[in-house]
Amino acid sequence: MAPPDPSALSEKDGIPQPETVSSDQAGQIISRRQKKPSPQTLFDGISQSNVSALSRAITLVESTSPKHLEAANQIIALCLPRANRSVRIGITGVPGVGKSTFIEAFGKYLTGLGKKVAVLAVDPSSTISHGSILGDKTRMEDLVKDPNAYIRPSASGETLGGVARKTRETITLCEAAGFDTIIIETVGVGQSETAVHSMVDFFLLLKIAGAGDELQGIKRGIMEMADAVVINKADGDNVKRARLAKTEFNRALHLFPAKKSGWMPKVETCSALTKDGVDKVWGLISDYLELVQGNGYFADKRQAQNQYWMMETIHEQLQRHFFSNPDMVKEIERQKTAVLQNEISPFAAAQSLMDRYFNR
Repeated sequence: MAPPDPSALSEKDGIPQPETVSSDQAGQIISRRQKKPSPQTLFDGISQSNVSALSRAITLVESTSPKHLEAANQIIALCLPRANRSVRIGITGVPGVGKSTFIEAFGKYLTGLGKKVAVLAVDPSSTISHGSILGDKTRMEDLVKDPNAYIRPSASGETLGGVARKTRETITLCEAAGFDTIIIETVGVGQSETAVHSMVDFFLLLKIAGAGDELQGIKRGIMEMADAVVINKADGDNVKRARLAKTEFNRALHLFPAKKSGWMPKVETCSALTKDGVDKVWGLISDYLELVQGNGYFADKRQAQNQYWMMETIHEQLQRHFFSNPDMVKEIERQKTAVLQNEISPFAAAQSLMDRYFNR
């Protein structure tokens, strides 16, 4: 047998593959990534309803980096003349009440009326890992594809009430982008929900029937802040229980003091799953807006909220400056040690730190 031809076993040169991305194109991509848009450029995009520019601006506003603070403040200042032209609705309820499903059904109903809806969904942060799932866009898969809707999930962080630290500024940016209805979804219910109550025009509390004694919900301070209570998941076998819960809450609401707005909170039932009753919820909000805009309460409340957030911002900045000051960081550690060794009381240590801070 003849020996094999060595040339058949040798590797032949293949055809050289062209570059998928030329060096010039790669350089252009890198330069664009490194180039950060100016506050004016971002504002121009926001004023043209560019959601990419809006998202980048919100990221700047939410940033805790000091180098981003100046740019964020410039963007907010540019957006202020275009703000305050929306209806702000806060929606809260216990986990499992169906907030995301309701907001999607409600948002789709509003965009069907020709409105532009921005949803600011606050996602709870882990106290251990400090991370958040930010899965609201996944839950609202139909609304997220609506060209007249914008969904922005944000981590609650350590903020009281589950309202992201910069939610108030984010509202201003969304209004400047042309969104006429702003919906804020909070983490849950409780006394700390005053945070979201102080930045919206209408506060909606979602409840479900058959989840225990209804009086437990009535006792909460959250009821005093609610402008409407909506019994969700009123479908299937739960319709009868939902109607009974509506009657109980209607009776309970009459026990609370009258609101300064002159509005008597209402109770409705709805099913976010079947969309039944969603139009009635918007009818309630429309009736409320007609009343408070007519008697001047709407404008008065907006002014009071602006003053409230000015004071809250002062508190926040003082706290941040206090704990980030290098001299104070050292002194705090020294006072902690003294407290642990019972050399000084916690109250005296705190007073000493404050005296040192303000008399530096």
